[in-house]
Amino acid sequence: MSLTLTAILLGIVEGLTEFLPVSSTGHLILATRLFGYDASQWATFNIVIQLGAILAVIVQFWRTFWVVGMGLLKLHPASIRFVRNVLLAFIPSAVLGLLLNNYIEGLLGEPAVVAWALIIGGIAILGIEKVAKPGPLTGVSELPAGKCIGVGLAQCLAMVPGVSRSGATIMGALSMGIERRTAAEFSFFLAVPTMIGATTLELLKHHEELMAGAGPVGWGEIGIGFVVSFVVALVVIKAFMAFVSRSGFAPFAWYRIVAGALALFLLSRV
Repeated sequence: MSLTLTAILLGIVEGLTEFLPVSSTGHLILATRLFGYDASQWATFNIVIQLGAILAVIVQFWRTFWVVGMGLLKLHPASIRFVRNVLLAFIPSAVLGLLLNNYIEGLLGEPAVVAWALIIGGIAILGIEKVAKPGPLTGVSELPAGKCIGVGLAQCLAMVPGVSRSGATIMGALSMGIERRTAAEFSFFLAVPTMIGATTLELLKHHEELMAGAGPVGWGEIGIGFVVSFVVALVVIKAFMAFVSRSGFAPFAWYRIVAGALALFLLSRV
């Protein structure tokens, strides 16, 4: 398979899965291996193209970001609380990510870890969906600081590939009584600083390799993956919000379990 076609397919995978509780990184690792490549050689590509999906969040919720930005200039309390809550949730994973970066990079080349994490995560989602008692619909700016820190700690679980950043944050929020739609929106907003930070760190570590054109994946493939993931994610975000409001997260849990089991079977035959 050509590198261009691989970049397009991986961009589609990223756009489809970044904001679903199914682990975009896990799917990218598995897809890369099943396409016949060494997943570790595509690790930088897989992280950087996530910015395309993050750009989709900014476009989809541009009114919210605009209102918050204008409110900050006027020192509006609601805007200050919005930024405070996102930063409180971002800090735990930022600190832990810096401390464990090398260990995390080692896991990015382990498809079997992803497969097991998909299965275990699916079972966890089913359990949380059954016992969680969501509270009333509120805005992100109205969430208590303690719950925001709790969501941030839950996001740290997603450092294990296959756990799912969105899944960890949404399920963490639900387990603390945050309503489904608010939990999903908070996960979207939290993704912006989290993925920008992760991508910046990855580019700083591998910029010489990328600039020199070393390795199988270059800026051309990254650019293609970025654009494709942006377009696909833009469609997925709106559909996801409508779906979870009606059906909850159990369908994604069952998908994770089936996908993880299938991945283990296919990996055993590669």
